[in-house]
Amino acid sequence: MDNTDITVHWTFLPHTDPEASLAFYRDILGFEVRNDVGQGAMRWITVGPAGRPGTSIVLEPPAADPGITEDERRTVAEMMAKGTYARIVLGTTDLDGTFERLKAGGAEFVQEPAEQPYGARDCAFRDPAGNLIRINELS
Repeated sequence: MDNTDITVHWTFLPHTDPEASLAFYRDILGFEVRNDVGQGAMRWITVGPAGRPGTSIVLEPPAADPGITEDERRTVAEMMAKGTYARIVLGTTDLDGTFERLKAGGAEFVQEPAEQPYGARDCAFRDPAGNLIRINELS
């Protein structure tokens, strides 16, 4: 069986403030908004890179799953506040330009562009919900 046609289609990241997340992913990262359903804090916002409709990030309310207990909701909220709950790695061919654009847009940077011991050159920042986002430089 050949699985070379498998790609990442959707991934999910939690949000704590749909409007702040929407502004961040749309206005600072430059992603297009593909879907925005729900209301108030219970919104699912799908964003993704322009021209790449097959790759999306769904920003979702972290406590929406009815199978999550109150203790689990508290743990998730605490981990999100520390930036240890969710993360994603993006890629760009212009890491320095992307870093400068995100910095000018007010992104909360954790690490400026640097060579990593694991072989990548990247930077790291947090979105409004505290999710860790790394951007790798692609050749």
